[in-house]
Amino acid sequence: MQTKHQTAEVPEHTETKGDSESGQPRPDKLLRIGQLAELCNKTTRALHLYEELGLLKPVIRSRGGFRLYSQTAIERVQWITRLQDADVSLGEISQLLRDLEEQRVGSEAMTKLRSLLEQKLKETREQIDKLRMLEQDLQAGLSYLDGCKVCSTETPASECGGCRIHGHDGPQPLMVAGVLVS
Repeated sequence: MQTKHQTAEVPEHTETKGDSESGQPRPDKLLRIGQLAELCNKTTRALHLYEELGLLKPVIRSRGGFRLYSQTAIERVQWITRLQDADVSLGEISQLLRDLEEQRVGSEAMTKLRSLLEQKLKETREQIDKLRMLEQDLQAGLSYLDGCKVCSTETPASECGGCRIHGHDGPQPLMVAGVLVS
């Protein structure tokens, strides 16, 4: 078994060459960091940071010193990205991986992961509810303002606060009322 920074004994061109038809790396081939970055829509700098934090590890290094990653690194980078989308910091991801590695029993390790995922699901649902409320407020404001399109160009803005024409027969929606409050 090779360690993180051992040199590959295989010629570089056979390890990183892509499929001649598609230009994409073949599933059985290792990826250079630039290839991995491109496939994951990341910068090489981001992947270097992931490596520094212990989130990503090259399988080997080529004789030329290039980091070479397995195809499974794509899933790892996607996993990291998705956790970041859920507002999990890179430091938290790194700690999670250390915690998981320390667990001797698989179910205990997965309990830690499950706990994180449950918390993030709860936060995501709360955010969705908040965004739905915002969507409703924005839609109500826009609907109300549609009536203003047909208003006379001679109507002073000071009268808009108490407007009762063009469908404005109820209270103004929050997204409109807040503008007119002094």
